[in-house]
Amino acid sequence: MHVLFRLLLLLATAGKRPKLSMFETSSVPMRALITDIDVAGHINNGMYFSLFDLGRFDLMVRAGVWDVMKKNKWTPVVQAETITFRKSVVFNQKFTQETRILGMDEKCIYFEQRMVADGEIYVQATMATRLLSKKGPVSNAEILAMMGVEVPADLVLPDWVARWREDTALPGARKPAPHLWV
Repeated sequence: MHVLFRLLLLLATAGKRPKLSMFETSSVPMRALITDIDVAGHINNGMYFSLFDLGRFDLMVRAGVWDVMKKNKWTPVVQAETITFRKSVVFNQKFTQETRILGMDEKCIYFEQRMVADGEIYVQATMATRLLSKKGPVSNAEILAMMGVEVPADLVLPDWVARWREDTALPGARKPAPHLWV
């Protein structure tokens, strides 16, 4: 992780911020640091994914998911991600990172994450995530049961997300995935 110091700072301070439900939106004020930018003076496209990690961790801590994860020795992993850039976040610019659960299916929890400045979306990403235990993937049913929550009735995974996930999925880790260009 490129932003380890920021993650440790976030983990130390997120618990002091207002609690959230895991289905609420987390908002984290940020600033584009010198370590985030590239030669063009804006946040490097690859750096956004590391910064988005911070938003998901903020939501997990403030919603109590982090404590359940630590207790059960679960590890979060990203299975797929897609991102759209609208405007550049430049060096020293203040912005807010917003994170919410977009929906769930039988395998993944999907997050929508945004970088917002001056009331406008600059960057938006969608992440397909899972939690893993030493025994393998943790089911969403188990996660919800351990959290004591149910999926809100109005939280329906958008059709495009299901299609994106299906269209871009690689075979599972125990199945062959030959390296052949089509």
